[in-house]
Amino acid sequence: MIERLKMGCCNDGIQSLVVFVVIGMVTLIIPVNANLSPHFYDKVCPQALPVIRSVVQRAISREPRIGASLLRLHFHDCFVNGCDGSILLDDTRNFIGEKTAFPNNNSARGFSVVDEIKAAVDKACKRPVVSCADILAIAARDSVAIYGGKQFWYQVLLGRRDARTASRDAANSNLPPPTFSFSQLVSNFQSHGLNVRDLVALSGGHTIGFARCTTFRNRIYNESNIDPKFAASLRNICPRSGGDNNLEKLDATPARADSRYFTDLLQKKGLLHSDQELFKGQGRESDKLVQLYSRSPIAFARDFKASMIKMGNLKPLTGSKGEIRCHCRRVN
Repeated sequence: MIERLKMGCCNDGIQSLVVFVVIGMVTLIIPVNANLSPHFYDKVCPQALPVIRSVVQRAISREPRIGASLLRLHFHDCFVNGCDGSILLDDTRNFIGEKTAFPNNNSARGFSVVDEIKAAVDKACKRPVVSCADILAIAARDSVAIYGGKQFWYQVLLGRRDARTASRDAANSNLPPPTFSFSQLVSNFQSHGLNVRDLVALSGGHTIGFARCTTFRNRIYNESNIDPKFAASLRNICPRSGGDNNLEKLDATPARADSRYFTDLLQKKGLLHSDQELFKGQGRESDKLVQLYSRSPIAFARDFKASMIKMGNLKPLTGSKGEIRCHCRRVN
């Protein structure tokens, strides 16, 4: 069985299939990569997922902000050449990786927690059988479920393998910046096979965490689609110059996964330009979704989970492709 895990348990020629996934009381049709399975580690290391959750829980207890950082790592990993753990690789003589790309440099964090998870799970499994890419997917799910409770728990599809290279240029090209307009956001998500519903639901990941002053400075000083009192309060945190790394919460409840993010958008209190672009009050699909999620936390949790599963299917390495890294920061 160990050899099957190393070589891949499924036929690489099978790209995807459509399955019915029941989330809450709603049945959704989600395209699922046939090589991934929620039971991938059940026999080779059944203790893997509980160990990962325990480390994530400890990390969040030490620093409540870290769960949002782990969620962001998974997003930024998947949007650059697929969910392959490439964001975790340090630069080498052969490549300049994603960590120093503009969207990640001095911004992406949580790498030491991933190292902690990797060490703990390899010790529990007595060998490196859990990929770094899968660790990111599991840690993201566990983080949101810890912040939001059972309604945000979902089965993570597993069996990804790790990339042997990374590209700073690809990260700069593929990760949507907070300055993007709505049309740019839609185009970016569509290039990854994700639709407007996915865009709005996944943006709801900003229900937790914080953003740096440098990401919202232009909005609070120069934009009109913002509540004036909200903008004024933010200027105390983010001056016109200096204080680039000063932090502000992404919604009013940064340590709880809920629908407050969408309520804030209705009130023109989206922190980032890209956040507020989702709601303009013009009757667009995104406007209707923001309104729906603001009044129905259950609908938001349902669609967020479905979109997380869908995002996690982006071009994973499976079978004999890639490797299972012994250390998440470097190739074997």
